[in-house]
Amino acid sequence: HARWLCVQPGRVNNMTKPVQVTMWRLLAQGLCLLPIVVLLRHRLRGAMFSPVVALSGLLVMITLTSLVTAFSVMPIATAIAIFFAEPLILTLLAGPLLGEVAGPRRYAAVGVGLVGALIVIRPGFSEFGLATLLPLVAATAYALNMIVLRRACATRSGLTVQCGATVYAALGMVVAVGALYAADVVELAPLTRPAWTWGAILGCGAFAAASFVLIAEAFRHAEATTLAPFQYLEIVGATAAGFLVFSEFPDGLTWLGVAIIFGSGAYIVHRERQRDARVPRRRRGGR
Repeated sequence: HARWLCVQPGRVNNMTKPVQVTMWRLLAQGLCLLPIVVLLRHRLRGAMFSPVVALSGLLVMITLTSLVTAFSVMPIATAIAIFFAEPLILTLLAGPLLGEVAGPRRYAAVGVGLVGALIVIRPGFSEFGLATLLPLVAATAYALNMIVLRRACATRSGLTVQCGATVYAALGMVVAVGALYAADVVELAPLTRPAWTWGAILGCGAFAAASFVLIAEAFRHAEATTLAPFQYLEIVGATAAGFLVFSEFPDGLTWLGVAIIFGSGAYIVHRERQRDARVPRRRRGGR
């Protein structure tokens, strides 16, 4: 949805479209969260608006803006392949920030995975230039947000955190777009867009609202290093969407990098399962 909206012709500068798409996407996400909040209001627990939730909202803004901008200038599968560094970054950060130490073998797997990410990025050789760093920025912000969510959900429900973060992020993007418009940097797209445009935005918001709540609940009940590798399933949807909608398909080097990243992630999952089988939960430590 985001890629399609950004590449549509129009009077608005293509480099400013991602910012506006991100704003509308977050507003749609907030709108789609409203019925969920009404239906699941008994699951709201803790403060919805607080500094830690505001930090989550800021990280959501950075993640989405970086990814949507990347989608507008490079194939979806390539951007997602670079974004796959997120589980590796999360594994690195989970030790110092969450106390979930991964151990030397899994850290070695992370190092190998980051080499795979460099193959995909190909600094200095990629036709997309510095834009290849945008998915890496998004991956780092997303990993940090997963840690913030884990901390915030210790005293709040996942639904509470996601609702608050969505409000903060949506308002933050409205302020950002308004400031850019006032500075004559952004020319706002007209509201008289085709019906399919608003349908795409609402659909994106609905998927985001559902998935973000599920992610928050998952990280509330399981360790970050256990859940992180499941992010790799995104390559299936990203590649299929890029091929079917935009006739894009990753080149050989991109697939090589993806294979290395995927292999390192699979090894991390294997080591985590071994640890789960051998060590009682209260005594778990890294190896």
